Amino acid sequence: MTDIPKTYRRIVLAARPRGPVAAENFRLETVDVPELADGEVLIRNHYLSLDPYMRGRMSAAKSYATSQALDETMIGGTVGQVLASRNAYFKAGDAVGGMLGWAEMGVSDGVLLRKLDTTRIPLSAYLGVVGMPGMAAWYGFHQILEAGAGDTVVVSAASGAVGSVVGQLARLRGCHVVGIAGGPEKCEYVVKQLGFDACVDYKAGNLDAELAAATPDGVDAIFENVGGACLDAALARTNPFARVALCGLIAGFNGQEMPIKNSRLLLINRLMLRGFIVTEHMEFWQQGLQELAVLVANHQIKYRESVAEGLAAAPQAFMGLLQGQNFGKQLVKLF
Repeated sequence: MTDIPKTYRRIVLAARPRGPVAAENFRLETVDVPELADGEVLIRNHYLSLDPYMRGRMSAAKSYATSQALDETMIGGTVGQVLASRNAYFKAGDAVGGMLGWAEMGVSDGVLLRKLDTTRIPLSAYLGVVGMPGMAAWYGFHQILEAGAGDTVVVSAASGAVGSVVGQLARLRGCHVVGIAGGPEKCEYVVKQLGFDACVDYKAGNLDAELAAATPDGVDAIFENVGGACLDAALARTNPFARVALCGLIAGFNGQEMPIKNSRLLLINRLMLRGFIVTEHMEFWQQGLQELAVLVANHQIKYRESVAEGLAAAPQAFMGLLQGQNFGKQLVKLF
């Protein structure tokens, strides 16, 4: 039987950011492992997911979800192993995924906990390509963009956890796929490893012209993760009746303005722009995750991870994520 520690570490939100996120917004604490009540499960977290949505939760401003409470464990997806269980469905040793936050251990009532099959898919992948980011890609592509063979699809943050999956799903449908990413290394990965037809480096300073060259037949669908200049450049290339799936606006997470200069094209080209929050569409998760798991197991979808070591490294890794320093899915290895 696995020895159960008496304490574990967690990171709480110590203060709300004023502008860019800083180290002093977080606090590392040691807390006691609680006694389990009937129906509860104790989990040792092996990996923590870091995602852009967490920046919005750190703010007190009204949004689609409740703000992260001060002095409480930072929200976050986790995967790990059951250490002890008083829940009939889970037993010690089970690999599980949940939302136990920035912590080395956690207790769940089992409601939002799911068993994970690691025989063909690594545990960490359930936080990325076969987790929430993968589902955001799957839902936005299949339920909003509905792009088919011959359509041109533009994906911003193309090397990231969501964008990389969108592009590969589009390629499997026979689309012409153009990514937008930051830096030549990321663009090379997007084209040579993920199979995009082209990738524009927005940091090179020639976004509009290079995107125009990469989309000679215009753009039929945009999967937007960034906003700002990336979205404006893509809107400028749209064909009539193009669709836009608005998944993220990372360009404005530190309070920057994100004006849309090409808003007239929303009318001129009769565009459909729809923002979405993937956790509001749980009825699709079983289908989407099953399809993604098959594609990953069969090596039809590739993915990449950036892994920070140890819970104490989470704040710095998160700040790097918001600045685009990660390559692929950003994780923290806890155990």
